[in-house]
Amino acid sequence: MLALLRNYHRGAPSPKPTLFPTISSRAFHKNVSHLHRSYLYVPCSSEKMLEKSLKCGSDVVIYDLEDSVSPKPEDKAAARRRLKSFLRDRSESGLKQMNVSVRVNSVSTPLFQQDIADIVSESLVDSIVLPKIHSKDDLDIVAAAVSRARTNFDQKPLEIIPSIESAKGMFNIGSIAAWSPSATGNSRGGVISALMFAAEDYCADTKIIRTITRHELLYTRSQIVITAKAFGLEAIDMVCINYKDPEFLKDEASEARRLGFTGKQAIHPTQIEVINKAFVPTAEEIHLAARIVKAMDEAHGAQRGAVGLDGVMIDAPMILQAQITLKVAKDAGLDIPSV
Repeated sequence: MLALLRNYHRGAPSPKPTLFPTISSRAFHKNVSHLHRSYLYVPCSSEKMLEKSLKCGSDVVIYDLEDSVSPKPEDKAAARRRLKSFLRDRSESGLKQMNVSVRVNSVSTPLFQQDIADIVSESLVDSIVLPKIHSKDDLDIVAAAVSRARTNFDQKPLEIIPSIESAKGMFNIGSIAAWSPSATGNSRGGVISALMFAAEDYCADTKIIRTITRHELLYTRSQIVITAKAFGLEAIDMVCINYKDPEFLKDEASEARRLGFTGKQAIHPTQIEVINKAFVPTAEEIHLAARIVKAMDEAHGAQRGAVGLDGVMIDAPMILQAQITLKVAKDAGLDIPSV
């Protein structure tokens, strides 16, 4: 931001916006990573893919019982058994150090209750992704099921990630984000940690025509971010379906970060590195943030609330952005220069 303002102030042509602008961040409850940038879906229909997930490098791994599994009841049951066995067998050999999430089947299906009973009862599960959440009433059903499933151990509440996939869900997004299980009396029913956007389902429901520009989704994606930030939640961007085109993914992930998303879904392991790099500041941004913080420290020492830096006035909002940039850099293990 400062670089753009500096060039504008000097009368230079406006440059192309920096590829990786500053984002906000939150701390999470496992000591694995304070950043949740990448969310990789792993089909529970494949034992081989389950094993590979242990070394995938994704900040969050979502073990999928929904769309990546055949809709046949016997296949759904087999996937559930496979995941349950995997969670138990690998509890001490990798999973314990990972952020483990599970996408269960929709609350509107007869599969949901069994998914919760069999899988959410496992203590290694940190969060669940809930597809096709249309209203807070759906979350009340989830809370009741989770409360019944998680009675045998004492730990932090299960994190709940509603996926916005319909016009109705988008219309009700404020009440979904504001939902709390305490209103239903299910104190163990989980807590919302993020909002997720499922673009393809959303377009199918709304009849929006998808284009490579993504312009038709700008309002919806922005509204999800704004609502998430209003309630202190993470905002998880849509899947990039062009999984064999890293440049397309890089552009889409960079745009997501500019919009304020804090992470992005992935459907292939090759997408993880691109996403992880997209959701951290560049070396140039980190250096600029360090300069801003130093300049403001000196200004405060001189009893001033603002200071000029490279011909641009710096005050409280810009120092807050700089501090966030440095925090994300620190969480990602990036070098922070002395200035």
